[in-house]
Amino acid sequence: MRVALFLTCVNDTLYPDTGRAVVKLLTRLGVEVDFPMAQTCCGQAHYNTGYRHEAEPLAEHFADVFRDYEAIVTPSGSCGAMVRELYPRMGERARAQGRGDALAATLAPVVPKTYELTEFLVDVLGVTDVGAYYPHTVTYHPTCHGLRSLGLGERPRRLLQAVRGLELVELPGAEECCGFGGTFALKNPDVSAAMGADKVRNAESTGAEVLCAADNSCLMHIGGTMTRLRTGMRPVHLAEILASTKEEPAV
Repeated sequence: MRVALFLTCVNDTLYPDTGRAVVKLLTRLGVEVDFPMAQTCCGQAHYNTGYRHEAEPLAEHFADVFRDYEAIVTPSGSCGAMVRELYPRMGERARAQGRGDALAATLAPVVPKTYELTEFLVDVLGVTDVGAYYPHTVTYHPTCHGLRSLGLGERPRRLLQAVRGLELVELPGAEECCGFGGTFALKNPDVSAAMGADKVRNAESTGAEVLCAADNSCLMHIGGTMTRLRTGMRPVHLAEILASTKEEPAV
């Protein structure tokens, strides 16, 4: 199977190891992974900040870059939700404004074949045991877009439960937002910081070494809070745990 890695802006700029982990993991599972060099922002930041018309050229470019792949895999619930949930709305909005069906027709082919990583592993490849080894105590935070928009449900937990050496402990208040929310954190910094502190205190109460999530934007917010509170915990993307093996362990 030939798939495209949609890495996303945050990962490309700040967390390239997550992209490398996805490639390592999928290659180990027999998947041919391409990284289209022409990929850019999916338009989520623009769309969610109210610049919806300005997001349209980015969405059209995304569709042009990725349309010929069997599947598009991303290690980001928020950007995956942008394509799956909001690209159809963009097409509907253009139609409602009397601009015809062109935008909807352009975006439609990429919507159903865009998968968040855990969806692709469990639903498309049909695996939960990916041969990973990670001898650490881990607690899992389900990020909002993955939880509410994509409905990832138990997929991430099923994958983590199959990792050899990993002890998974439940996170109190797991389904509560961490407070990041993109530009929400900039516009409402006090509220965002308070929500982040609540999340980190709950994580610290588990005694886990690692807080894991499937979205690095949320892990960036949580990790910054962990550092300020001097918890000693560390944030790790799920892909990096799943890519870890005895022969090539992740920290």
